[in-house]
Amino acid sequence: MKNKLIAAVHALVLGLCIAFSANAQDSAKKDLVLKGDARCTRCHDASDDFPVLAIAKTRHGTVADGRTPTCTSCHGDSESHVNKPADAKERPKPDRTFSKTSSTPPEARNEACLSCHKKDTARVHWAGSTHQARDVSCTSCHQIHTGHDKVRDKRTQPEVCFTCHKEQRAQINRPSHHPIPEGKMTCSDCHNAHGTAGPKLMARDSVNATCYTCHMEKRGPFVHPHEPVNEDCSNCHNPHGTVAESMLKVRPPFLCHQCHTPHGGNLAQLSGQGQGAALLGATTTGKSGINYTQARGCANCHTQVHGSNNPSNTNPTPQFFFR
Repeated sequence: MKNKLIAAVHALVLGLCIAFSANAQDSAKKDLVLKGDARCTRCHDASDDFPVLAIAKTRHGTVADGRTPTCTSCHGDSESHVNKPADAKERPKPDRTFSKTSSTPPEARNEACLSCHKKDTARVHWAGSTHQARDVSCTSCHQIHTGHDKVRDKRTQPEVCFTCHKEQRAQINRPSHHPIPEGKMTCSDCHNAHGTAGPKLMARDSVNATCYTCHMEKRGPFVHPHEPVNEDCSNCHNPHGTVAESMLKVRPPFLCHQCHTPHGGNLAQLSGQGQGAALLGATTTGKSGINYTQARGCANCHTQVHGSNNPSNTNPTPQFFFR
């Protein structure tokens, strides 16, 4: 009787151990974040060196959305990575990797993203864009396994762009600049890094159309339009920053004199001896010198340099005056 009791107890304990082991295996096979991620998270769990589970804090981790990808949607099936070959000294890499030292071509890395995002209107011009032509990958700018993607935050986005655009970093720290360092605007307010139909990845179809989204009072139309303004705002302004006020490339009157002969200047002198000689003649001879040096700026009189509707009964018509 005693032996039977001991045997029963042993059987019960064995059964409990088997059940516990089965439950442990079932729990180990459960998805932690994404659907079907159990084959990955059995190794890449919370203790992994790279915080892969942080993807749960992003939109890619929203399992209630039917469009949510899985690990294999981006990294491929990676059979040799999951099941290490017996003769392999090291576990092979996944089919697609996205680190800075990745051997996966940028085109293959981008395809993993564009398989879902190619229908987004902001990315319809990616093919043939400057970044695509220069082998920039999506993960060069975006971080996927993190709750805070720096390039999508207005406060931290410029630092991501300045990683490559170092000249613009220097310009934005000049005295006259758009309020990017202050966090009031960011690079993507003017540029679409995924490609556009306009030049320089401008958010609109032209430089002027992009500027007019904020500076609407400069749009016109005017009775007396200023042709350089109609052509391109960057003829006079450097939007990333300058040392002259209003982000002008050169302070007046020297900016104006790049197109307009100084009042009283000699055109023959200008063509024969250079602009410097014409400026000297304009500033040292009678009334013309007053026109050039008075308050040191053309804009003291020509205040409406972007265009004017002011009438005039004189000939030739003086333009861009404020009345």
